[in-house]
Amino acid sequence: MSLTKRQFLSGFAAACTAGGLVRADASARAYSPAALAYFAGDQEDYGHAYRLTNWKKIKPRWRRQLVQYFSTEPPGSAVIDTGNHFLYLVFENRTALRYGVGVGQDGYRWYGRARIDHKTLWPRWDPPPGLRQRHPELPVSMAPGPDNPLGPRTLYLYRDGVDLGYRLHGTPEPWTIGANVSYGCIRMFPEDIIDLYLRCPLGTRVLVLKHLGAPVIDEAATAHTEPPG
Repeated sequence: MSLTKRQFLSGFAAACTAGGLVRADASARAYSPAALAYFAGDQEDYGHAYRLTNWKKIKPRWRRQLVQYFSTEPPGSAVIDTGNHFLYLVFENRTALRYGVGVGQDGYRWYGRARIDHKTLWPRWDPPPGLRQRHPELPVSMAPGPDNPLGPRTLYLYRDGVDLGYRLHGTPEPWTIGANVSYGCIRMFPEDIIDLYLRCPLGTRVLVLKHLGAPVIDEAATAHTEPPG
């Protein structure tokens, strides 16, 4: 099924959410002991803090690593394989830097081409009206911080000058990397989105590979995972 820009923007306006985990008073959110095991202390960054990932809890498959990778996309492009939960930053000589990612849940995955036309350090999160109608417990706005669902960095995906509503962003829930968890956005470990932010200038090309059942956006490329315990 192909979606026009108008259908896409109206039907997928809630692309970036925390899957309902965020509460109005996010600072009071309690984690189970099993979830806390995924954190390894806090890191200060531009006046804010994010939780460091406890890499001992993360499968090697999802850790950032240099891999052999062939793509027809030019070096510097980002290729997202939603079926296998990887983002590849294409290098020369058939290599790429591979990141583990969390992707859209069933019914919200998409594919096509886009471009990074906007980047933000420590974004605020403003749940769209449609999402707040479905989840009235969500705040009107959330300030940057360790519980903000967008994490320490956000890269905004555009097509033909139009904001698609999809983002590449960090997550305060490291256990969701490698799962189908969002409303279409691509989530990454905080350390990885910071790394990607530095490597991707404005204008970076993004290709989301076709995944069975994913809609085409403008003819171009889950049930929420609860905290462990």
